[in-house]
Order: sequence, then structure tokens, then C-alpha cells
Amino acid sequence: MTAYAMNGAGNAFIVIDRRLAAGPSAYSEQDIAAMLAVHAFDQLIVLDPSDDADADLRVWNSDGGEVGACGNGTRAAAWLLFEDGAKPHLRFTSAGGLMSAQRLASGAAEVDLGPARLDWRQIPLSLPMDTVRLDFGVNLPGGGRLEGPGAVSMGNPHVVFAVEDLVRLPITEIGPDIEHDPLFPERVNSGFAQVRDRDDIRLKVFERGAGLTLACGTGACAALVALHRQGLVDREALIEADGGKLPVRWDSEGHVHLSGPVVLERELDLRGV
Repeated sequence: MTAYAMNGAGNAFIVIDRRLAAGPSAYSEQDIAAMLAVHAFDQLIVLDPSDDADADLRVWNSDGGEVGACGNGTRAAAWLLFEDGAKPHLRFTSAGGLMSAQRLASGAAEVDLGPARLDWRQIPLSLPMDTVRLDFGVNLPGGGRLEGPGAVSMGNPHVVFAVEDLVRLPITEIGPDIEHDPLFPERVNSGFAQVRDRDDIRLKVFERGAGLTLACGTGACAALVALHRQGLVDREALIEADGGKLPVRWDSEGHVHLSGPVVLERELDLRGV
């Protein structure tokens, strides 16, 4: 087992490679929360052996809760395997479904996160609703209201609000209210997107179980899909997060592809954590 500190557009991960280990990993929520707190990372990514793919990929947030998908974490894991000599096309099994990755000519890893899930039951929502523009909103401190977000599941649930200005938006204040609203029985990630052009989006994401992060790969994918469904952007865009820029495209078959920067910072010694 080898553990690495990695970074994907500011999204900080511990990646543990257990592909040669015997049996699946077994970490408690308390162990994971402590591990991530000690090392100050956003998510834990674990690669286990898989009979049906190159690896089984599991993801936990900093609160110790497991999630179905992590776009930047999958990119980081794919890049790590490519650097280790893996073939240029990989497949991962995960709680969010089958995902694939390819190595681009630039050396970057592009991940196919599969089809965007758009039915209200797939998000999931607690009530039947049109996911293009939800009948849902949140009051802003000091007055005003955000309404009509799009909803998308990328293996994990997202709502995306189109906003005119991100600078003064109190995301850390409204994010928890949205995350824990009864409309979202599995809680939800909240994206706040400022459309600068049809292929240029500025995005901030408040992640369930992690809070406001420097970047969120599945959030970037959900933002492109949700904004395109509302007629605001094209099917391909550069999405700028606080930690870097993420190219995203939604292909004609409905699959969403994500690429962007990855940094391998160092190996980690997790003994005693």
C-alpha cells in the first residue's frame, strides 16, 4: 500500500493505492475524518483491486462520509496510474458507476464520468420536479433570494445556481442550508456559476461534507450540464474554479468529460493516524 498527497486544481487528496493488497479496504468514518484532518486534505481516494476494471475507486469526504464520485480525485488517480506505466485507457468501478479515463497528448488525464443523470429520482429529490429549473430557492442574508437552480447527478447530487456576481455571494452562509434542505434526502452539493461567455464559466462549489473547496470536478461537470439545459452555455466550456481551470465537455451521447491540472506533491506516511 502506498499513499500520496495529490492536488487537482486546488482540490487536495490523499490517494491510497491498494491494487496489490488482499481484500477491500475497511476504514471507519472516524479513521477517515482523523486522517484527513491531520493532513489537511479535502478527500480520501482509495484504489482497490477490481475483477471488472483496472481498479475499484472509492471516495470519502473530510467528514468521513463516503460519496459516489469525485471528478478531480478520479483524474488524479488516473494520472497516477498513467505515470506508473498503465495503458493509456483505464476503467474504474465506483459507487457512482463505471468511469473511464484516457491520457491526452499533453500528458493530462481526461476522465469520462459517464452520463449526466437528470431525472428527479436520480438526483435524488424528495418530490417530483423539473430538474432543468427547480422550484426551489434560498434567502440571502440581508435580503434577496437565489431561485431556479438546475439539478444534475454526476454519481453525486448537485444543484447549480446561475448568478450575476460571485464576489459578494455569502456561500459559506447559505451552503449549509441548501445542503441540508429536505428536498435533498442525500444532501446536495451547491454550485454557484457566473457565466462570462458561452464557453467561459466562473464557479464556486459548496460540497456536502466538505464545505467550500478550491475546486470540484463533478461540480464543474454538473455546472456545464445544468447551464446548457437552461440555454446559457454551449456543450463545452472552460470552467474556472478558485484553484484552477477545468475543461469540461458534454458529448452527444450524454457523457461528461473532465480534464485539468494534477500535481503529485509527496508520498505520505499514514502510520499512527
